[in-house]
Amino acid sequence: MIDADTSLWSLAAASFVASTIVPMSSEAVLFGVLRLHPQLFWPAMAVATLGNTLGGLTTYAIGRFIAQKKPLTQLERLRRHGAPALAMAWLPVVGDALCLGAGWLKINWMAVAAWSAAGRLARYWVVAEGALW
Repeated sequence: MIDADTSLWSLAAASFVASTIVPMSSEAVLFGVLRLHPQLFWPAMAVATLGNTLGGLTTYAIGRFIAQKKPLTQLERLRRHGAPALAMAWLPVVGDALCLGAGWLKINWMAVAAWSAAGRLARYWVVAEGALW
C-alpha cells in the first residue's frame, strides 16, 4: 500500500499538472487517495485545491506574460464577469482558457486565486464525498 505522505505528494503533483494544458484527471487521484486513506480527507482536500489553484495561477501568469496592449475581443465576456467567472476554472479546456484570459486582461490575481480556489474546492468536495461512500 502507498503511504500517506507519498499519496499526498502524488496528489499535489497531479492536481497541479491537471490544471495546466496537460489533459489528466486529478479527481481520479483524489478519489484513489481517499479510498486508500479516508483519514486524509481534509489534508487531501487542501492539497488538491492548493495544487490545482497554483497550476491555474501558472496559466494566469503565462497570460499576463504574453498579453499585448490590445485585448482580444473574445475576452470581453470574461472582462464583463471579472474574477467571479474563475469559479468555473476547474472545467476541462474552458478552465485553462479562463485562467489564461484572466492573466491577459490583468484581472487582480488575488481575486482570481480566491474565486478559482472556491470553485476547485467545491468540485473536489463532490469527488471526495463520493470516494467515502
